[in-house]
Amino acid sequence: MNVDQAALMETDNLRHGGMSSERTVRLKLAERPDRDRIQRVVDLADALLNEAETLARDKAFTEEATRLKPLDILGGISFYDEVQRFETHLIKMALSETGGNQAKAARLLGIKATTLNSKIKLFNIEVG
Repeated sequence: MNVDQAALMETDNLRHGGMSSERTVRLKLAERPDRDRIQRVVDLADALLNEAETLARDKAFTEEATRLKPLDILGGISFYDEVQRFETHLIKMALSETGGNQAKAARLLGIKATTLNSKIKLFNIEVG
C-alpha cells in the first residue's frame, strides 16, 4: 500500500456457521491535485506581488531621479551636497519602505542603525 492508498478492513459475517472473515478493500485517496494547484496559485500570486512592489519602487526611484536638478558641470559641482541629497533620498525611501522602522531601514540599506540615526539627525530627515 502506498501513500495514495488506504486499507479498509471489513468484517463479513458468513452464513456458514457464523464464522467471520476479513477482507481488505483498497481505496485510492485523492492525490491532492486541488491542494497542489491552490498552493501553486498562492506561490505565483506571492511572486507577482513581490514583482509589482519591486516595479513600483523602481518607478518611484526613476520618477524621483527625473526631478533631480541637472548638474551644472561648468559652474562646478558640490560633491558633498550631491552626496547628501542622494543619501537623504535613499534614507527616505528605506524609511517609507519599512513604515518608519529605523532598524529595518538600516538593514535594508546595509548600514548600522546608529549610523542611520545619526544621518537622520544630521540631514534633518523627518521620520514618521
